[in-house]
Amino acid sequence: MTEFDPGPPEQLAGLFAQVPDPPVRSAFWFDWGPVFYRGRLDGSARVLVVASDPGPTERIAGRSLVGNAGQRVQGFLAKLGLTRSYVCLNGWAYAVHPSQALAMKERLAEPAQAKWRNAVFDLATGGQLQAVVAMGFMAQEAVRLWTGRPAVELVEVPHPSSHDTAALLDGWRAAVTRLRTVVSPDTDGDNTGPGYGDVFTESDYGAVPRRDLPFGAPAFLGDDAWVRATPGGAQNSVGRPSPDDGHTLVWKAPG
Repeated sequence: MTEFDPGPPEQLAGLFAQVPDPPVRSAFWFDWGPVFYRGRLDGSARVLVVASDPGPTERIAGRSLVGNAGQRVQGFLAKLGLTRSYVCLNGWAYAVHPSQALAMKERLAEPAQAKWRNAVFDLATGGQLQAVVAMGFMAQEAVRLWTGRPAVELVEVPHPSSHDTAALLDGWRAAVTRLRTVVSPDTDGDNTGPGYGDVFTESDYGAVPRRDLPFGAPAFLGDDAWVRATPGGAQNSVGRPSPDDGHTLVWKAPG
């Protein structure tokens, strides 16, 4: 526990507190509240990763991209040699019901939503930024609507939870090759390792660093390797049980 995320700086905390309600509450897991970010908010991020919306593990952690998808993203960042110089945000701060995702993509442009989100994107990035990676159609639309986006490399790739694994790996493989020529690795990172093969392997995942999580988070939060190794195809330690997924989460600890 020597490293942990102390939370956002005052200006961003104030902006986070002003998050507008979703345009259609029933299209979101609204009662669980918003989740805002993971990573550096001090302007030192060289890569901004934008994804879609938080999942159940993100709600437990209070940080973005922490579950299986987030651990894939951490592996992606590791292939760029980044161990800390990144920030992860989402198109929506509230979790979207998958059946409503396409409809909610069209609501990203609503003035209150776009104004707040663009202000977050502006304030969470700084002069060190070298690339923006938009993962999935929701993120790509949110970035398209970012009026203040700096003139840095923009890479659009499939979302880490895409069910089209071949397209996902093709897109991420090409993105890593491209970004290695643009993004400066951290001093303790390595951007010369292997890229992606034809299937995801455990080596393509990365555990979420303790510096990205709140103080006191259990050691296994952000590292679901033990879940992926369990027969049955489970990927996350946190799930939404039906039919009360609006008010119940189930979180399993390793035995």
